[in-house]
Amino acid sequence: MQFADIVGQQEVKASLIQTVKSGRISHAQLFLGPEGNGSLPLALAYAQYISCEDPSADDSCGQCPSCRKYSKLVHPDLHFSYPFFASHREDTAVTFIEEWRQAFLANPYLNLDEWRSRLHADNKQANINIAECHQIIKKLSLKPFEGGYKVLIMWLPEYLDKEGNTLLKIIEEPPHKTLFLLVAQSQEQILNTILSRTQLVKTGRLSDTDIETFLMEKYQTAAEKARPIAYLAEGNLNTALQLLKEETNNNFEMFSDWFRMCFANRGSQLIDFVETAAKMGRENQKNFLRYGMNLLRECLLVLSDAQQLVNLPPAEKDFVEKFSSSINPAKAEALYNELEKAHYHIERNANPKILFLDVSLLFVKILKFNTLPQGTHYII
Repeated sequence: MQFADIVGQQEVKASLIQTVKSGRISHAQLFLGPEGNGSLPLALAYAQYISCEDPSADDSCGQCPSCRKYSKLVHPDLHFSYPFFASHREDTAVTFIEEWRQAFLANPYLNLDEWRSRLHADNKQANINIAECHQIIKKLSLKPFEGGYKVLIMWLPEYLDKEGNTLLKIIEEPPHKTLFLLVAQSQEQILNTILSRTQLVKTGRLSDTDIETFLMEKYQTAAEKARPIAYLAEGNLNTALQLLKEETNNNFEMFSDWFRMCFANRGSQLIDFVETAAKMGRENQKNFLRYGMNLLRECLLVLSDAQQLVNLPPAEKDFVEKFSSSINPAKAEALYNELEKAHYHIERNANPKILFLDVSLLFVKILKFNTLPQGTHYII
């Protein structure tokens, strides 16, 4: 992973490169930024630049033996730690390293939900356990295989429980040329004892322009499609990629039809819709619901007299404007909340047929009978 492969974050890249040039590499750094902004690939690019045998002024060479091993995540002095879903007490990150390499190489901007689906974790809880902490200490206590830096990249240290205090001594007094790079999204959820021993590297959300340019250059997306996707993604490149897939899946047609059925209370058509939605697969269902939440957010903008902020393709913009004329802000908020709940429960393996039927009936009540629900419970 090179700096050139990472979207945006130009100021952070320049700052990291300067630490290498000046010989001021802090042994423990915390890359802190929102989901999907590239903190994880940025940490890897930084480690690769430090280990590169022939770096340029602003990037690793990408060709030396070290860079080639880094590009495949197989460098013997590069170690990863991440939340996993242990089946046995002795499981560590190494148990899932092949799955991790495949997931990261497929999408360096992945989130925990995507990682969970890779491991078929069902309802297991993610964590970084005590066995993993001991494994980290053991690995980093050994001499480097190739004489350079030993690097540990820990993704989501928020999932370190109190057992993470086991790592305090090696973080504070690491062996020579040992580098800890922690990549986090929530500073409040990290152990204070670990937080106080790291140097903070803040990474901001990506700009709409950065995401739009990436979609146009990487996926040859037309500007009229890339612009609204970048706007709806809110700085999250992973969300932008999911929205790009939704363009292909034509979620707009399905979602707009669903709302028309609910508005007209067409029972038999709703049953057919539920059958179709239940067969879509969990990831497609999540994307569909997320897409609907984005559309309803645009409806709320229209209802708040902020039409100038709506940034959608013509067909979707026309639907949002017409639909907004038939509802009020309270209804739009209620619809959004039901989709958000549905998305939450789909992530946790709710029965999709029951869920989509329940949501459809709630939508009918909201749209047709002006009934705003007080609370909803899905069958898991």
